[in-house]
Amino acid sequence: MVTTLVRPGTAEFFVELLAPPCERRAFARKDAQTMKVIIIGAGVLGLSVARQLAVTGEEVVVLDQWGAGTGTTATTFAWTNSSRKLAPDYHRLNLAGMEEHIRLAEQLRGAPSYFPSGALQWADSSNEQWLAGNVERLRSLGYPAHWVTPEEATRIAGDLRIPETITSIAHFPSEGYVLPELFVENLLADAEQHGATCVVGEVVAIDDRPDEVAVTLAGGEVFRGDRVVLAAGRWTQRLAAQADIDVPMVTDTGRGSPTVGLLGYARSPQCDLRCVIHSPGLNLRPAAGGQTVLQALDLNADVDPEAPPSADGDLVRTLARRFSALLTDPSRPPKIDLRIGFRSLPADGHTVAGYASTQSHVYCLVSHSGITLAPILGRLAATEITTDQEQDLLQPFRPTRFIGIRRSDIEVDQRATTLGEQ
Repeated sequence: MVTTLVRPGTAEFFVELLAPPCERRAFARKDAQTMKVIIIGAGVLGLSVARQLAVTGEEVVVLDQWGAGTGTTATTFAWTNSSRKLAPDYHRLNLAGMEEHIRLAEQLRGAPSYFPSGALQWADSSNEQWLAGNVERLRSLGYPAHWVTPEEATRIAGDLRIPETITSIAHFPSEGYVLPELFVENLLADAEQHGATCVVGEVVAIDDRPDEVAVTLAGGEVFRGDRVVLAAGRWTQRLAAQADIDVPMVTDTGRGSPTVGLLGYARSPQCDLRCVIHSPGLNLRPAAGGQTVLQALDLNADVDPEAPPSADGDLVRTLARRFSALLTDPSRPPKIDLRIGFRSLPADGHTVAGYASTQSHVYCLVSHSGITLAPILGRLAATEITTDQEQDLLQPFRPTRFIGIRRSDIEVDQRATTLGEQ
């Protein structure tokens, strides 16, 4: 199967290649039963749906303004968990996402991108009561969580030093992490192997008609299909409005916004980190090649995307100091690259999945915790799209919940500031 990646300005050729000029179809119908689906957004959610649809034999084209994995997916801590998902329905959905990662990992080709490593949370005197309460809550739900000694934690964590100020340590063995770039690569490769195509271009219009839906790119190219999956992350509200759909999102990307997050990528020193760590002042997860991803939630309030932190400024020095304090050999100064990310945050803090009305051909799919949820949302959304059978896990998360509701009545503060939050 030959797949085509089309750059801006050449998508017209792509459309004409696949269908007669008079039809202006995005793809040719194989038979009367094959559904033609346009996915807007090539992050983990969009590609998970695209792969699942392609595997089941549907005709799929994925549209993205910059290419696969270049939005929120490129700057995520990528911790798989249901540690602080307080709403019961949301907790169940995240648990299903964790379980689906295991199944998907067995199906995807390529180098492993999902690691069920477990996670550790270290508390000091300032947050030990908070951690104890969360462990008790999770245990009551049947979520694997138990206390470990510093010696046990060291064996689990690998090449790190646990400071003497740490008073309690909890282990969450069912959690893990994903290497986002590799995960996207594997999803896209599998989708393309099953016939999906990725097109680079900016979506400027979504026209939901009685018998089809049409998507127009900035260059004037028009793609037509039976369904559209809107999986555009933090751009969802703006794009949904083009189809007269209201999906309230947190859209502020200024200094101190809950959407803004800073990550450090420690190129050196390399360390044998074996699981996700949440400690007072610094979160860590393994990255490829012995590198480490660093996150300090308290620093996010000082991050201004309009004036990004310098490579040798206060923020990178703070990350380096905190990282060094956890290394068994702190003599080598860390070399850290910074990235600013933007979270995809529905206004009420919960996943949006489904159609805005029974007449709509546009399936909305956006969520925080996208890394944890991508496999399960991909499978369930694809099932709903192809069979019109509603999936129980998704019932609480329909976009119809926003109809007739004032934003001020549903919006919640989603700033992540506490041990174990994201």
